[in-house]
Amino acid sequence: MTPRSLACIVSAPAGLPLRLLTPLPQWGRGGASPPESPSGRTSVQTSRVWRGGASLARARSLLAGVGRFTARIGRSHAPWSSSGSWALEIVQESIMRKPRAAVGSRSRCRKQASSQEGREKRALSSRQAKPSAPDAGLARQQEEVRLQAAVSPYHLFRDTAEVTVFRKSLLSWYDREKRDLPWRRQVEGEVDLDRRAYAVWVSEVMLQQTQVATVIDYYTRWMQKWPTLQDLASASLEEVNQLWAGLGYYSRGRRLQEGARKVVEELGGHMPRTAETLQCLLPGVGRYTARAIASIAFGQATGVVDGNVVRVLCRVRAIGADPRSTLVSQQLWSLAQQLVEPARPGDFNQAAMELGATVCTPQRPLCSQCPVQSLCRARQRVEREQLSASRSPPGSRDVEECAPSTGQCQLCAPPTEPWDQTLGVANFPRKVSRRPPREECSATCVLEQPRALGGAQILLVQRPNSGLLAGLWEFPSVTAEPSGQHQRKALLRELQSWVGPLPATRLRHLGQVVHTFSHIKLTYQVYGLALEEQTQVTIVPPGARWLTREEFHTAAVSTAMKKALPLLSSLYFLCFLHVLSEPVTTCSVCTRANSQGPARVPKDPRCPPCPDGKSPAQASKSWIVSFGPTSPADAPSLNSAMPLEAPTP
Repeated sequence: MTPRSLACIVSAPAGLPLRLLTPLPQWGRGGASPPESPSGRTSVQTSRVWRGGASLARARSLLAGVGRFTARIGRSHAPWSSSGSWALEIVQESIMRKPRAAVGSRSRCRKQASSQEGREKRALSSRQAKPSAPDAGLARQQEEVRLQAAVSPYHLFRDTAEVTVFRKSLLSWYDREKRDLPWRRQVEGEVDLDRRAYAVWVSEVMLQQTQVATVIDYYTRWMQKWPTLQDLASASLEEVNQLWAGLGYYSRGRRLQEGARKVVEELGGHMPRTAETLQCLLPGVGRYTARAIASIAFGQATGVVDGNVVRVLCRVRAIGADPRSTLVSQQLWSLAQQLVEPARPGDFNQAAMELGATVCTPQRPLCSQCPVQSLCRARQRVEREQLSASRSPPGSRDVEECAPSTGQCQLCAPPTEPWDQTLGVANFPRKVSRRPPREECSATCVLEQPRALGGAQILLVQRPNSGLLAGLWEFPSVTAEPSGQHQRKALLRELQSWVGPLPATRLRHLGQVVHTFSHIKLTYQVYGLALEEQTQVTIVPPGARWLTREEFHTAAVSTAMKKALPLLSSLYFLCFLHVLSEPVTTCSVCTRANSQGPARVPKDPRCPPCPDGKSPAQASKSWIVSFGPTSPADAPSLNSAMPLEAPTP
């Protein structure tokens, strides 16, 4: 191997395409002259670096490695022989400025520009040092060494025997105790790799921030409706939102379909086969999801870290520092990669997650059932604290504990957070304080046509295609102040923009619904309005539609809207009880409509005549709609004292 090839190899970062490691052309003494750019300036053609998806940081690392290597072996043997810093300056310039030939071509490993920018930011923020000089690789290595020096071996797996025991014990337990879940059955019985990966992908996306019991029904219906990537790619976003309704985090379903379309339209219907390409190519697929798919579907020996795995690893190795910190996160991923069983990576990763979900739970963990309790540092810490509480001899160390060589261990809990004897192993991982969700208020109206052809109908409008609850349907709504001032006027204007002029006096407050998203606590002030027969609306602009109640429950609407609709029915019920408690008189029209006797209606001069053929109950409902409460203070409450039986006439 020539010094030129060796220099490229020793300085190449992990993951750099192999085609970049070929010997460079002989420039300088005894070789060809460097190519001339259209502008007449000398340039090294580095478009292969960009086409291969290598980042700027990796290219800089390559450049720095070459520079250090040439300094050691002497410039007479260097890949680029020249005087001064000619080669380094030209290569750096060509890295900073992509050649025109490469600008027009898109890398197969590039996502959309926004996603790429986000990944670059995350990649940069995951490093402690961010130097822009050519020696970025050396600085990063020095920073990693510094961080590792701050970690006590107590928190690591120091020999292969421990790792072997951990793998064997965990997998044996998993083979006996694993739950029978539909996505596991789907994967076990599928021989087609693309369909296997698709089945895992759907399950992993649905399980993000969602309990297994909730996901089972959604997953089953999803796979029945769209059993392949091609089926999902051909579906409409409306259909996806409709099936996803109620599962929460609605952008997951949208990105899942975007990814399916990309696989079908750009990748020939074949899923990427490695964690790196999965994360690079598919929208919405991050580090965890990519590694889960790669290990379970394709057998790639790569570890995963989710909330359950974080809890297991923090307890097994007594990691008490904030798991969200860069150092702890890096250490957890390193441990997961060290522990994964190469022969059964998918089963191992699922076993680790299963252990955290069923045994090593956040509260009241079942330590007696844990297959790796003999290796658990948290359990050993509990025993040590119990020994200390029983006044064991000073200085005795029957149980190993963290003893960093210098300073405070970066993986231990800070001294300001003492051990809580009542929690036991649940002292790990450290409970991080979460920022409370911001509070917002919205006014929404259930607009109903009770006498519409084919049955009563309610109006729904579609939300924008971006932002919170993107693309879902809801009752007409406006952002409102918590005090409620001007709510009715703003809401009435919104309603009129969809259906035309409406009587302001008919808008009644029904109550409120509180729904908490991941970062927002949203309070809906719910109003109701029923259109009279003479003001029926049959045509609405695009983005709105009338649905029956049966259609509403199967539409792509959020859980908050499903909470709001019953307020209309409860108001009818409570007001009807109020009607029954009032002195009664006989309405001649209702008497004719009811062959069993006179109807009970309120003794009120405003009592509207009910149309022929309507029952007394419908007559009461008409009165409720017309003369119900107009403000939150006047609205009846489910806790209000009202008679459950009509008084004796």
